[in-house]
Amino acid sequence: MKLAISNLALPAYYHLGMLPCVHSLGVDGLEIVPTHTWPDRVTSAMVRDYRKAVEAAELSVIGMHGLFRHRPDLGLFTTGEKRARSLELLVQLSAACRDLGGRTLVLESRWRNDIAEREAWLQCRGFLYDLLPRIEGHGTVLCFAPLAPAEGDFCARARQCTMLSHAIGHRSFGLHLGAAALTANREMGHSTFAALARRLDLVHLDEPGQAVLGGSGQVDHSDMRNHLVAIGYQGWASLVQKVAPFADAAAGLKQGLRFFATSYGSAGARRGIRV
Repeated sequence: MKLAISNLALPAYYHLGMLPCVHSLGVDGLEIVPTHTWPDRVTSAMVRDYRKAVEAAELSVIGMHGLFRHRPDLGLFTTGEKRARSLELLVQLSAACRDLGGRTLVLESRWRNDIAEREAWLQCRGFLYDLLPRIEGHGTVLCFAPLAPAEGDFCARARQCTMLSHAIGHRSFGLHLGAAALTANREMGHSTFAALARRLDLVHLDEPGQAVLGGSGQVDHSDMRNHLVAIGYQGWASLVQKVAPFADAAAGLKQGLRFFATSYGSAGARRGIRV
């Protein structure tokens, strides 16, 4: 696997100075959350400057997640003008992801609430049919993250995401797995991974609540490693953990990486973890 971290593990907005340290620890990639990266609407100049800093630190941007973070007015099940703005934001983020050198766009929290399940699937299909042709030329792939019960109530299980990908049948709609959601939904089994062999675009290594990796004691990361090895996964694995307010981001990152090195061993980072 190739190891990346989400920039949620770093201070919001002002973390470019930490990137050389991130690379020195054995990390090769960076996955970014847009609202954790830029405080305002992203511009081409912001994207250009960010990519320059990332590449100067010998890292690569691999993609984005948290696409609707801090945007409760937007989402998959909006209508009218809000739906149009939701689509436009995703198209803009896809273009920014491309310009950063990334590929994956992970759509997380999804709530259908009082929308009937069948109607929600129809609305989702319509949304994707409108979105995917608009990002196809960017070379990016949108992935639905499997969700723990506290994170969403639509297409929450890995098998549902896989079925949706088959039904949509578009090259810009990909597949993603996350350790915490697989554990919460009791899907950490061989059949889950076998169904995605050679089609898996990204893996999140995470804990409930995006705690420091290994901190919850609830996720069997050694089991996750064994399943990824069994399907021959060689893509990006992104360590997703949040830095707590006023916490030492470097110390938290090193703690997570030490646990990663112990749990994933030779299947992990190509250059080896150095903490």
